[in-house]
Amino acid sequence: MASPAGETAAVVDGEPQQQPQPQQQQQRQAGGFGQTIAGIIRIAMFCYFASKFFSPKQKPADPSKPSHLMSNLFHRGEPMDMWFYLSEHEKFNDFGDEGALICHETNIPYAVWKPESTRTLLTTYYPSEALKNNGSLYAHVFFARSGYPVDPNDPEYQPLNCFGRTHPVATYLPKRKADKKKSLLGNPKDSDESNTEVETSQEVDGKDSDLKDEGPVECVSHWKPNVTINLVDDFTRYPEHGVPPNIAPYLMVEPSTVNYYPTVVFNEFWLLRDKLIIINETVSELPLNLEVSPISMTKWQLFEQIDQSFQIHRSYGSMLDGESDELKRVFLEGNPYLLGVTMFVSMLHSVFDFLAFKNDIQFWNKNKSMEGLSAKSVVLNFICQFIIFLYLLDNDTSWMILASSGVGVCIEFWKIGKAMRIEVDRSGMIPRLRFHDRESYASNKTKEYDDIAIKFLSYVLLLLVAGFSVYSLAYERHKSWYSWILSSLTSCVYMFGFIMMCPQLFINYKLKSVAHLPWRQMTYKFLNTIIDDLFAFVIKMPMLHRLSVFRDDVIFLVYLYQRWVYPVDKTRVNEFGFGGEEESVDTKNITDQEDDKKTN
Repeated sequence: MASPAGETAAVVDGEPQQQPQPQQQQQRQAGGFGQTIAGIIRIAMFCYFASKFFSPKQKPADPSKPSHLMSNLFHRGEPMDMWFYLSEHEKFNDFGDEGALICHETNIPYAVWKPESTRTLLTTYYPSEALKNNGSLYAHVFFARSGYPVDPNDPEYQPLNCFGRTHPVATYLPKRKADKKKSLLGNPKDSDESNTEVETSQEVDGKDSDLKDEGPVECVSHWKPNVTINLVDDFTRYPEHGVPPNIAPYLMVEPSTVNYYPTVVFNEFWLLRDKLIIINETVSELPLNLEVSPISMTKWQLFEQIDQSFQIHRSYGSMLDGESDELKRVFLEGNPYLLGVTMFVSMLHSVFDFLAFKNDIQFWNKNKSMEGLSAKSVVLNFICQFIIFLYLLDNDTSWMILASSGVGVCIEFWKIGKAMRIEVDRSGMIPRLRFHDRESYASNKTKEYDDIAIKFLSYVLLLLVAGFSVYSLAYERHKSWYSWILSSLTSCVYMFGFIMMCPQLFINYKLKSVAHLPWRQMTYKFLNTIIDDLFAFVIKMPMLHRLSVFRDDVIFLVYLYQRWVYPVDKTRVNEFGFGGEEESVDTKNITDQEDDKKTN
């Protein structure tokens, strides 16, 4: 519990929010937007109910001692006066300093939801030389019943009639060191741009990996331009030893009466990281937007629970430091109705993702023949997933995203084992894996058509990858040649990954049939593609990615056209690996089983 007015309590400022994200992380933001919001809501509700059910229980009352319930010392609608000071000292007692007094308001009704309960002030603060040199600055706010002073040296001062709180308005954030990325071709213009970014602290990595490598971290002072002071509308009668743990740090108790003062909160929930202003010698004035207003207990606790859920997500590695600001920005700048629709559709996206994953595993687990299916596309998908995994690993991505990508790589490798025959060659010093086509794939036209499609596809991909890699090498900066290779390959996967589905379209065209495809899985993926189209207009993302979202629509529309044009051939296996002519299928299954025995 905090101390009363004479001993103003300082609220510890939260961890600074970080902003930067790589371009590919912004591109993947649309897919995980709804999942992140749902996770935050779940954790917020869990924390709320946990605080209710697992808070310290009140001990049985002693019959000889009547239990005491703490109540609010002020009444609803009672007028109050407010003094707002800015000082470089954490403890403030110089009430006669007119230069430190920024704002003085009178007759503010307490816990009354009327226009006169909200006071605002837009002013300019002129920093001192000490503040410009990484100094500290604190906001001291005091409230008193109208007509009473807050200065303890005043003869009319009464501790029961006034209270206050202290909060820092200048916070320290790590200064960005020299950017490790550089032009691999030695472009002098690029080195100049890198030097200008040394002073930029708005793009600090969430894990501060760069800062750890370069020794001690230098912190610079940042100014908070928006100061929101909320008086909590709370008249709950709390047991003396049973105050909820989420409220106890903010409750200021008067020791003589064992009652509490109105709760004062410096609300920084909507203060985003990019709104902070660096304080240095070049700054001559700083804007200050002050607001004093009431807040309900429910709304205040909701903000607290969401902030706690953000911290839990960051500690588990499921959220980077800048992502919480991005979520808040969506609520600040987005249309409420559009956000509601987006959250609902994002839940559908998660359901369709799960169903597509389930049916994909089910299809390959029960598939008995590779006739009509592109085995080389499966191998290309594994290579693409592995490239993305290496790129995430090189960019210090959170472990949850790495784990999800790693599982995807393992599943793609498992699908190679279902599409091809794998054997271990132990003839040399180091065992090697050898891949062989299955009989059901090589004994018909499927392999021939697949080879033709991959041949022409390789020419197209080679030109695209080479062109983009040269552009990235000439105009972009990278940490090393290894990072350049990964970045170029990953960007090509994101932009041209849809080309990997073209061999299957060519095989369908040549065989004049689509009965061999996993249509359930493709239907769910097509529905998710439509949802991604919606996110392309809602979520802020690069224009290149916004256009690339619609590339999959074209491929799936071609699939739908092929399904409409080509009649269903029941002699071919369906999505569960079974066809109309069981004898022919059984013959191919026996051949594949013999291949597996040879492998074993």
